[in-house]
Amino acid sequence: MQIMVNSDHTVETPEDFADHVRGVIEHTLHHHQSQITRVEVHFSDEDGRKNGGNDKRCIMEARLAGRQPIAVSDQADSLDKVIQGAADKLKHAIVSILGKEHDRHPN
Repeated sequence: MQIMVNSDHTVETPEDFADHVRGVIEHTLHHHQSQITRVEVHFSDEDGRKNGGNDKRCIMEARLAGRQPIAVSDQADSLDKVIQGAADKLKHAIVSILGKEHDRHPN
């Protein structure tokens, strides 16, 4: 599973930020890694440099082998919260899609 991390100019990120993001995603999605080819992560700050509540935004898009991409987004007041929130939403979406496919095509 390839994980690509991007942010716009409004998000200040420490040097090890991308590694932290990859770690959260790998941990959250570890049961489904074999079915995911790529995850793209995009960060932005809705208020720019101003401090405001729920101004951090994260969009995650997962590419599942042989399926349409899945995209989710989350907003929170910190990067740590928004990373985990988006990763949890992505996991839920993947589980839902894979469960529906399994129900339609049981062994």
